[in-house]
Amino acid sequence: MARLAITPGMGIGPEVSLKALARCGAQDVVLIGRRAALDAAGVDAGAPLVSVDRLDAPVDGIPVLDPGDGDEPAEVAAIRLAAEGSLDGRLAGMVTGPIHKAQLATRGFAFRGHTDFLGHICGAPPVMAFVGGRLRIALVTTHIPLAHVSAALTESRLRHVIQTAAAALREDLGIAAPRVAVCGLNPHAGEGGLLGTEERDLIGPVCAALRAEGLDVRGPRSAEAVFREALAGTHDLVVAMYHDQGLAPLKLVDFGRSVNWTLGLPILRTSVDHGTADDIVGQDRGDPASMCAALDLARRILEA
Repeated sequence: MARLAITPGMGIGPEVSLKALARCGAQDVVLIGRRAALDAAGVDAGAPLVSVDRLDAPVDGIPVLDPGDGDEPAEVAAIRLAAEGSLDGRLAGMVTGPIHKAQLATRGFAFRGHTDFLGHICGAPPVMAFVGGRLRIALVTTHIPLAHVSAALTESRLRHVIQTAAAALREDLGIAAPRVAVCGLNPHAGEGGLLGTEERDLIGPVCAALRAEGLDVRGPRSAEAVFREALAGTHDLVVAMYHDQGLAPLKLVDFGRSVNWTLGLPILRTSVDHGTADDIVGQDRGDPASMCAALDLARRILEA
């Protein structure tokens, strides 16, 4: 059986990756990243790290493939190798640690994060979603300025996110009839046009059309109410219009338990829900809970 790739990423990524393997098992993984960063983390992963030169090399321990710095930083090359290996079947999927987007941008990385980069490699429009805790969330827009969100909302994008999220809940999580709540963009979901017209002119019609096609789509709903309803079990997933609309409540109640899950790709990718935490690197304070959750979700989906 093909292995899962873990790309440790940057900051505390190597530390939490090794801690997660010690806690959650390393029998089915290959690490793709800087060997020096993994060694510097000083963490016992439960088995020895063994450097390899190919993804399927048989080893007695945990294989580590270091792509090195070439035309792109090693952290970026690791993501590319993991994605390409997943596409061609050498890998079962990929689990990613955090990267520092601003640092990589200064070194020529032209994307806003993993999700956009993977969409580019796979030639498919990705959907950023988060599951694993008490809330499940999918984002219509991700890493763009708030002032640009309204212009980025389109009928095709809304349809794609809602339909892709509902399909993932059915096919990968076993929820037969997913209940998807859709946030409005404006306060009080626009208050009938008084506080904004996106709900009346765009979000509402898309929701109505999808309901007519048989999906259980609720909305547009006021964001201040919909997350409380989801916590109470009324909805299976909330579609948020922009990054902080969805992630502020998610990280308030589920930080460390959630998994960043990229939907809409022909490959499996899960990830931690946190950043590089550069301020605690080298202090043995990195919590592997989210990496464990990401690894567990990937394994669960593969076994489904």
